[in-house]
Amino acid sequence: MRTVLNILNFVLGGFFTTLAWLFATLVSIVLIFTLPLTRSCWEITKLSFLPYGNEAISVNELYPEKSNTLLSAGGSLLNVFWLICFGWWLCLSHITAGIAQCISIIGIPVGIANFKIAAIALWPVGRRVVSVEMAQQARSENARRQYQQR
Repeated sequence: MRTVLNILNFVLGGFFTTLAWLFATLVSIVLIFTLPLTRSCWEITKLSFLPYGNEAISVNELYPEKSNTLLSAGGSLLNVFWLICFGWWLCLSHITAGIAQCISIIGIPVGIANFKIAAIALWPVGRRVVSVEMAQQARSENARRQYQQR
């Protein structure tokens, strides 16, 4: 089912949103001062291309032992810079694609996926795209770890 939905996403507008993310990735590579944003661009490009079966998860949830206040502050600063340079127009592209997809009944699930990616497009630094199963495993291990600490 994931494969069918990913193909439907690609045909109904995911191709254009993925191209927008690839363009943002290339711009972040070419401009030296945006180089720290390249990893986040590439991660969300993967999510835009294959939204079903993948999920964007916070690095702090994925690797809680590497959590650091300084890195979190730096990530927030990069996210503000991201929002000004790239985030707003990528978010608008996903909203536009989502609205266009929701016009047809068959495109509603794909449109909802684009709305979710639009929210991620505003604040992507510090997220990694992993399989849904890996995200669930990381969340359950974090919950178990927090429960044992109490």
